[in-house]
Amino acid sequence: MADISPIDLEVGLAAAGQRIDQFLALRLEVSRARVQELISEEKVLVGDARPKPSLKLRGGERIRVLGSAPRPPLRAIAEEIPLDIVYEDDDLAIINKPAGMMVHAGAGATDDSRNRGTLVNALLHHFQCLSSVGGEVRPGIVHRLDKETSGLIVVAKNDDAHRKLAQQFARRVVKKTYLALVHGWMKKDAGTVTASISRDRVRRIRMTTRLVGGREAISHYRVLRRLDTPYGRFSFIEVKIDTGRTHQIRVHMASLGHPIVGDKLYGAPAELKAQGRPKKDAPGPISLPRNFLHAARLELDHPRTGAKIALESPLPPQLRDFLSMLEAGAVDGVPRQEV
Repeated sequence: MADISPIDLEVGLAAAGQRIDQFLALRLEVSRARVQELISEEKVLVGDARPKPSLKLRGGERIRVLGSAPRPPLRAIAEEIPLDIVYEDDDLAIINKPAGMMVHAGAGATDDSRNRGTLVNALLHHFQCLSSVGGEVRPGIVHRLDKETSGLIVVAKNDDAHRKLAQQFARRVVKKTYLALVHGWMKKDAGTVTASISRDRVRRIRMTTRLVGGREAISHYRVLRRLDTPYGRFSFIEVKIDTGRTHQIRVHMASLGHPIVGDKLYGAPAELKAQGRPKKDAPGPISLPRNFLHAARLELDHPRTGAKIALESPLPPQLRDFLSMLEAGAVDGVPRQEV
């Protein structure tokens, strides 16, 4: 993450009532977490005072951002972390990544949170060699999954395998299939989303389909089941992607008005409450502490032999259990399909 340069800002009357962390996140084009970190480091002044992130602005204040101290470089650190290895040979490995694990070192307020607990760290402990094409922070990493997305990810053990796998991704030879639960009933049983994807100019941690000139992104979806539950309507879908843009499935589904369950960044509620029943008869609220998105199938050609590799990963227990909770008392709009 880039350092923040010193800057003086004047708060206009239009910003009256806004929290200072929200105001600065917009003006500096960084996340609120990054602003809160600056405030905790006493790098923000309102007049001569050091504010709290929750300070409500009145309009007319002068804010001085003193800049940020350079952060230590990101590091890949071997850690003894369990791995679910579903395939391995001398050239590659395919891992079933759990939700909650970052693929490689990244954002975080502390050195530990930025560098610890990643898939790369686990790979460094488990394997003798990984490819170096991706650099010191991303050894072996050919493609990525979001932190809160579970499922299959391929890892290259040597540079030749890495380059050949990367070519397959570029030529769209690799087939990636995801399972997702989204809010609402999809209007069509199947469809393709081709909206290009750009980084949101206001909330920099988000992506968007609303800007012109974004990167090409193609997602094909198919409805497996429509669910009418005490908590509302949902669609259980399969998604195949031709491209691998940041947050692609999440932003594409949100652009259709069907955010992925649990994906608060793209509009899903943090908690699901029963609808249309008296409170005494309604089941209690439920929540999912991750996104209901799982990389379920992966197909590719072996980089050395050319042999087809096709692997599947079932829904993890957390997602199966959540689906069961939703379906308690539900009426399926579509006959159940095993996946």
